[in-house]
Amino acid sequence: MNLYDKLLQYQSSEMYPFHMPGHKRRKDDFANPFLIDITEIEGFDNLHHAEGILKDAQDRAAALYHSEETYFLVNGSTCGILAAVSACTARGGKILMARNCHKATYHAAYLRGLDIEYLYPEKEDIFGINGGIHEDIVEKALEEFQDIQAVMITSPTYDGVVSNVEKIAQIVHRKGIPLIVDEAHGAHFGFHEYFPKSSVEMGADLVIHSLHKTLPSLTQTALLHVNGNRVDRECLRRFLDIYQTSSPSYVFMAGMDSCVCLLEKRGGELFESLRRNLEVFYKQTESLGCIYLANHGLMGKSGIHDFDRSKLVISARNAGFTGNQLANLLRNRYHLELEMAGGSYGLALTSISDTEEGFLRLSEALKEIDACLENKIEKNTEKSTLTIEDIVIKNEVWCRIHEALESPGESVLLEKAEGKICREFVYLYPPGIPMLVPGEIISREVLGKIRRLVREGYSVQGMADYFAEHIQVMNTATFYRVIN
Repeated sequence: MNLYDKLLQYQSSEMYPFHMPGHKRRKDDFANPFLIDITEIEGFDNLHHAEGILKDAQDRAAALYHSEETYFLVNGSTCGILAAVSACTARGGKILMARNCHKATYHAAYLRGLDIEYLYPEKEDIFGINGGIHEDIVEKALEEFQDIQAVMITSPTYDGVVSNVEKIAQIVHRKGIPLIVDEAHGAHFGFHEYFPKSSVEMGADLVIHSLHKTLPSLTQTALLHVNGNRVDRECLRRFLDIYQTSSPSYVFMAGMDSCVCLLEKRGGELFESLRRNLEVFYKQTESLGCIYLANHGLMGKSGIHDFDRSKLVISARNAGFTGNQLANLLRNRYHLELEMAGGSYGLALTSISDTEEGFLRLSEALKEIDACLENKIEKNTEKSTLTIEDIVIKNEVWCRIHEALESPGESVLLEKAEGKICREFVYLYPPGIPMLVPGEIISREVLGKIRRLVREGYSVQGMADYFAEHIQVMNTATFYRVIN
């Protein structure tokens, strides 16, 4: 079966998507994409030098999000992150960034040859997810490292955790440098008081939104918002030209503009409907015994300033279930597909395109599973031992990312890698936070965690060896640290 037929088969199945893209395969009013797929012909403007209809579309998006300037991104948020970091730092400069940033931030640091100082998210014990970045650690880091050129954080996280962007922006701006916020999972923020405010309105200089994650837009569509005078906008446009394709999809751009126009006309109505559906869902599931969901009770703890309730973080820890077991059960028995599963929880993404029926199916499924677990019919004693310390690890840095990646290397067995310098990324995916970054020293602790996660069936990615038995390290003759 080819990919097209496989997609059609999935589309016609009973599987309900609690995952991105946010249109949930329900945007029936959008034309056959082949009918509107064109190139830069007369009357349709040029994204790389927008003066007409595309400039108007981007201005419309800027007005909707209350930003001074907004750019369409047809290469996804990845493109926006690469351009933002590149424009805010000099080659060989230094960035202060959250350790739980998207891998595109690390790739930007590699391409610019940056030194990195890390901000570590606080620990959240109940669900085993990343907490927020506390403003105090940002202030302390900026006092310690006077040569920081930009600060980059992720808010919200994949799981909906929001940091205090407003306070962080004030601290960063006192140093006269820009704050970049990867708000890819918060493109719906600011449209209803039920959801957190957007970083665009909280003082961030550059904010990246993935429209497709939580709004009715096509996969790979995103926005980059610009505010203030701390970012060289000409430099930013130059890097956007570099990282964006020279043949931007008019289907993608039409999809973004269509999404913006929808929110302009019906945003209040649609987000109020989503609020009602979420409130009903939380009410229907509040009496669950073994299964429990994250809520606003997380706020004020673990650096969590706010929480996005459209992210349904569903824990089965009390039942002895892993997140993967819960996701598999929902998929196979109830035809409900979650966005991700890891540790002892699963994540369901919701949007204004979700239906009342979809929410009801999920709540009924969770109640049925919960009842079975309480009666010990399906209870599984294979408990997940994954904690946030297994993902966010403070490794010693030997050299910059580009120095490691561009130096001679070799592949060694994991058990022989202790003390060597890592030459590739090692991620636990999801959520995609690097356990090891090129240029970091491979400790006994991190090796033990990698082996355990592989043994427990987690997806450890980034390594050239997909089986995670070997790891790329810098050439022994060049760099090697003796273990005492």
